[in-house]
Order: sequence, then C-alpha cells, then structure tokens
Amino acid sequence: MSEKLLQWIRPEIRELSAYHVPDSTGLIKLDAMENPYSLPDAVAAQLREVVASAAINRYPDPSASLLKAKLRDVMQVPPDAGLVLGNGSDELIQMLAMAVAGTQRCILSFEPGFVMYRMIARFVGMQYIGVPLITDFTLDMAATRAAIKQHKPALIFIAFPNNPSGNMFARAQVEEIIRLAPGLVVLDEAYHPFAQDSFMPVLETYDQLLVMRTVSKMGLAGLRLGLLCGNPALIDEINKVRLPYNINVLTQQAAALVLDNPEFLDEQAGRIRAERESMLSQLTAMGVLKVYPSQANFILFRVMQGDADAVFASLKAQGILIKNLNAPGPLKQCLRVTVGTPEENRQFIEALARAMRD
Repeated sequence: MSEKLLQWIRPEIRELSAYHVPDSTGLIKLDAMENPYSLPDAVAAQLREVVASAAINRYPDPSASLLKAKLRDVMQVPPDAGLVLGNGSDELIQMLAMAVAGTQRCILSFEPGFVMYRMIARFVGMQYIGVPLITDFTLDMAATRAAIKQHKPALIFIAFPNNPSGNMFARAQVEEIIRLAPGLVVLDEAYHPFAQDSFMPVLETYDQLLVMRTVSKMGLAGLRLGLLCGNPALIDEINKVRLPYNINVLTQQAAALVLDNPEFLDEQAGRIRAERESMLSQLTAMGVLKVYPSQANFILFRVMQGDADAVFASLKAQGILIKNLNAPGPLKQCLRVTVGTPEENRQFIEALARAMRD
C-alpha cells in the first residue's frame, strides 16, 4: 500500500498493534475469563423461540428500556442512578474517553491493568498515565496521590477486582482515590459475580463515581453487553456519544430472557468460586509457582522454576490454551488461567504438572 495513503492515519494509531485474539480451535479454552457453562436446556429452548420471532428487519429499541429495567433489578442499581448500555464494557470505556477528551487532559489507571484503558486513551488522542502497582499488585498510594496531584486526570479507571492480577484493592484506598479525584472515577466491576463486593451500594454517595458492569463474565460474553451507572447528569452527557441502536435486537431480547432466570447464573458463579479455591490450593501445592490471590474467575501465577514461555507452549501442545503474560516488568514469567469446569481444571492441572517437569 502506498505510504502516501498511510500518512493520513494518525501516527499514534500506526504505532499501535491491534488487539490479538488467538485461535482456540480444538483446545480447552482457559484464556479469556469466560464462564465455561452453557445455558440450562429450558432457558436455551426459550431463547431459540425468542431468536426465531425477533424482528431483525426492524431497528432495535434505541433506549433498550425493557432490558434496562431488568438490569437495574438484577444488578441492584440504585433507583435514582442514571444508566447507559454499551456493546460490552469496551464501548463504554470508549464512550467515557470520548466524552472527556480534550487538550492536555489525561486518563489514569494502574499497571499492570486492563489493556483497553491505555489503548482507548490513545484512540481518542489522550495521554495515559499508568501508576505502577506494588510488587504484590496492591495500590501504591503515595505514587497514586502524587500522580493525581500532578496530572489532574479527567478520568480514573479502577478495576475491582483487578485484571490481570485478580486481587481486590482495599476499599479505604479506593474511597480515598474517589475523594482526591478532580474528575470522574470509574469502578470497573467486570468480575463482580466472583468478588461479591461492590461500590454499587455507595454509588449515590459520590457525584463523580461511576460503576461499570458487564454480563460477559456471568456467562453471556457472546451477547456483548455492558452497563454504566451513576450520576444522572453525567450519564446523560455520556449518552450523547453513544451510537444509535448500539444494542441490537437479539442482544436485547436474549439478555432480557436470561435475566428473567438469574438463579442459574448465581449458581454457576458459585461453582466457579468453589473451583477457583480448589485450583488456588492445587497450584500452590506444586511448590514451583508463585500463586497470587484472586477474587475473580481467573488466577495469575508466576513460574519460579523454568521458563513461562516454554510452559505456555507445552500446555498448548497438550491442548490447553491459557494466557501468556510473560514480558519484562511486573508480569515477567507470569501466566494467567481462567477457571473452567471441574474436568477442564483437572486436565489443566495435570498438563501443567507435566509441563513443569519437562
């Protein structure tokens, strides 16, 4: 392609690499923090009827009013809070960045953290400030206070629990950040079903606080649905950058149906939490890994004997796909595994033991 054409692409975009999703065909997929359980047969049968009768020749309800009502109930959104939906959390992050973007403004978050905070800041031409976590992946409050004072971020993202480390930051420290913030603070609670702690109940205590959730980790990743809650005046402004009809007909109807039956989602989350605790114990017992505590549906561990790249390759050769995070810096020699079904987890543990012996 002619360089003359590429010169019209912004330099900061050309410097980026596209988000890579590896091919998982034929592998036990434990790399993407998905719920491994499918819908119950009765719900799946109802869903087939909904899909068959969906008016896909018509535009969807632009406000998704029925779905919003169900989400408010299931997610226990305060009645006076505003609510906007996105095509997954990623679109909500982008909407937030677009709404606050401006000359000399920045987005602040914590490193290592969710890569999309940094990427989307670059997409909209904003500076990104990544405050390093302490070696145990907890908040460095002295560095955080200094960064907020110096950079005066328009937007602060706090993943709660954090991705990729899986730990929860101390509530008192998060509340201090909210009070110090000159701009908006977003609590990204993507892993709420496994953490069982939330800032949703105190949402109306802080005008600048927004809480973001997703149905992806609940078992509905394929629907691509996220929600952002908070001060109605802020939500109204953020809603202005939302593209019309961003939540399609099938997502609206399928999510509304599933949310009519939330009990099985809670039961699945409970099974995943129990499996997580079992895996934490088994990984720690190997004695050759540093295993980090997790309140999410995944576990971060560091290979202390051998090479993480070789372990990752051995697992893949054995039919197990996890996430290779090994890179210079705080994630050196680190791998991350999603909690799967008991059988998937058993196969992973056995494959990992073989990989560590190789």
